[in-house]
Amino acid sequence: MQKCPRKETYMGYEIKKGKTESSSPETDKYVCSICGLVYDPEIGDPKHGIEPGTAFDDLPDTWKCPVCGAKTEYFMLKEE
Repeated sequence: MQKCPRKETYMGYEIKKGKTESSSPETDKYVCSICGLVYDPEIGDPKHGIEPGTAFDDLPDTWKCPVCGAKTEYFMLKEE
């Protein structure tokens, strides 16, 4: 029996961990579970050396949320 991914709601967004069939690493947005910042790969984080077009999975291990300093493990896939 296949388990359903666990859905959660955070700051009005329905989010879940893991990938869905329709997800694309190049366009997937992630939400910081601490402060609610949305990482959008189309925008990146140029102020911190992350170029537009950088997928969340390709962020360096040293990258942290620019708002609260959370590590990437505290981000969850944002459901559109």
